[in-house]
Amino acid sequence: MITVNEARALLFELVDRLPEETVPLSEAAGRVLAQDVRATRDQPPFAASSMDGYAVKSVEVELHAIFKVVGEAAAGRRYSGSVGAGQAVRIFTGAPMPDGADFVIIQEDTTRSGDLITITDGPGAKTNVRPAGVDFKAGTPIRAPREIRAEDVALMAAMNIALVPVTRKPVVALISTGDELVMPGETPGPDQIIASNTFGLKALLEKVGAHVRVLPIAQDTKSSLETAFSLAQGADLVVTVGGASVGDYDLVADVSQDLGMERSFYKIRMRPGKPLMAGRINGAAMVGLPGNPVSAMVCGYLFLVPMIRRMLGVEDVLEPFRTALLTEPVGQNGPREHYMRAIVDKTGIKACADQDSSLLSVLAEANALLVRAPHDPARSKGEEVSYLPI
Repeated sequence: MITVNEARALLFELVDRLPEETVPLSEAAGRVLAQDVRATRDQPPFAASSMDGYAVKSVEVELHAIFKVVGEAAAGRRYSGSVGAGQAVRIFTGAPMPDGADFVIIQEDTTRSGDLITITDGPGAKTNVRPAGVDFKAGTPIRAPREIRAEDVALMAAMNIALVPVTRKPVVALISTGDELVMPGETPGPDQIIASNTFGLKALLEKVGAHVRVLPIAQDTKSSLETAFSLAQGADLVVTVGGASVGDYDLVADVSQDLGMERSFYKIRMRPGKPLMAGRINGAAMVGLPGNPVSAMVCGYLFLVPMIRRMLGVEDVLEPFRTALLTEPVGQNGPREHYMRAIVDKTGIKACADQDSSLLSVLAEANALLVRAPHDPARSKGEEVSYLPI
């Protein structure tokens, strides 16, 4: 058996960054920027008023000064003339500053009578003018790689970037295996259960940027598994879940190797999730996950998510471990690295009481995996431990 870190290193050798594609700006949110993009214009493209008020010459601004209003400027409609001595232009937020003016007196600091205004409150030193290009200038970059947030989309729109280069989404084929499984919504037989792993994994992997295909459940026969693998053609990553009628992965391993799978490793010194297999098949990476629901999901967090992030070209493919203080003691750990379902809050972290790898209800309550090193001694309340947010 190999360690978690050794397994990750081998898994990263199975995948590479995928090619880029171009998508409309409206579809870019949540994707990974594949190359730098640059502003095509200054923002704002002109000096603009940041307040509603009156545009004047700053050298004439003083308490009780009187100005004659000679025109108006609004957003999208500038004043075409020039502001002379003793003159003011009524201006609204976002409007271009008129020629000759470099100061905006906010309307609350003035009184108006006809076409005359008087400064009635101290205007202060702030000009209330946004200089041209104060937000960004033509050529200002947005650096890749980065996951494109809503704020990035707004910035790209302001930069007049209509098409965005992004990394192609990894295509993942998920294959649940086992005669005991039926799909959600179907009526299970007396000895059957509902297939849950693929749906949890689909949600997890799509959240980090993959396109996931859930394939039909493969029965515990060679022909059924061969059909499932044929349906996975074209995927970048093939993930099987369970698939042993006699022993862990016996049937999946045999069928995949018959189809040309080159195995990288089998079994990891961890719990839950020891019986994990990986390699390459038909040009795609392949990972065989254990069938226990919690084991499959924990392996999804630890191994599949970093693989997807690597294929997307994300710089930090591994979620860093965090630390917290135990609010309840934990016992001594065994010989394998243990990822315990846990709950972390502002007071600290505590392991969930039942760590049985079949209990999805416990996983749903947890928001962290408390990480225990092999043979880690018993830990007391108040001791610092590492955890992975989930």
